[in-house]
Amino acid sequence: MQELHDAPLAPLTTFRLGGNAARLVTATTDDEVIAAVRAADASGTPLLIIGGGSNLVIGDKGFEGTALRIATRGFDLDGTALTLAAGENWSEAVARTVEAGLAGVECLAGIPGSAGATPIQNVGAYGQEVSATITEVIAFDRQADETVTLTNAECDFSYRHSRFKEHPDRYVVLRVRFALEDAGGLSAPIKYPETARVLGVEAGDRVPAVTARETVLKLRAGKGMVLDPEDHDTWSAGSFFTNPILTAEQYREFVDRVHERLGADVMPPAFPTGDGRTKTSAAWVIDKAGFTKGYGDGPARISTKHTLALTNRGAATTEDLLALAREVRDGVRAAFGVTLVNEPVMVGVGL
Repeated sequence: MQELHDAPLAPLTTFRLGGNAARLVTATTDDEVIAAVRAADASGTPLLIIGGGSNLVIGDKGFEGTALRIATRGFDLDGTALTLAAGENWSEAVARTVEAGLAGVECLAGIPGSAGATPIQNVGAYGQEVSATITEVIAFDRQADETVTLTNAECDFSYRHSRFKEHPDRYVVLRVRFALEDAGGLSAPIKYPETARVLGVEAGDRVPAVTARETVLKLRAGKGMVLDPEDHDTWSAGSFFTNPILTAEQYREFVDRVHERLGADVMPPAFPTGDGRTKTSAAWVIDKAGFTKGYGDGPARISTKHTLALTNRGAATTEDLLALAREVRDGVRAAFGVTLVNEPVMVGVGL
């Protein structure tokens, strides 16, 4: 187990932002993870868990405590049952499942970060969410001081949410188990309209899993959502805001505001959630509120490829990023009465 003091955290995040940690520990086994967590809890030291760093916004002042970087490894495929160690690179793991001819996570290709982070956010994209294939999550329960196994139902998954996100200081994910599908090399049914359109198929059709993965990677790359050190559009956390989910009354008021601002013939994207609420597109409202691709004249700007990504152009500070995020949030609220919620986890800062 490696230990550093006054260690830079910015290089461990995809934003490349944030100050130093008083102490940085890198754990390569589950036992090392648990030992580091127990030591921090026993001493009352604040603890920050870092996986791939793709969903973190760390304050410029850094973290006055122990930052625990989980670097465990383990890819165990038994038939269609997959177990991933928390520190496994998620995008690489997806590629390996597709190479094995299995379906279920192929449309989650190219998402940066570690496997252990996927259940926390219930990571999803292009019509798939990990909650559809996760069977169990093995985690260290800091409250009970023991390793526990939570079933899918016990994870309380919902849109970009879970039991782990609800109780961020209680659980440390160690391993994640998935049930994939052997469809003879074909993908799961294609659900996302954009993916289906590019593939030239109808929603519900299957295509070779390899083709589905490659298509998603191209779509993501076109939006600056595949990491590239040379491309500042990828110096981000991907989607900075979650898609708003509105009650029936909120949605009616939202549509009224859209008509007032954009015209009576304009209707916003609408995706019924099945519980009387409607999800709309954060990217759409950001764009229509006037925050278009490339918006900003400082070191933090909206991506030139996608309005939902806020980016570090190379010399930004976390405060630069947050100032832009607040401007976008407040502008959308003023335009449409919709309050955007940040998707990345904030460390020592907030909107």
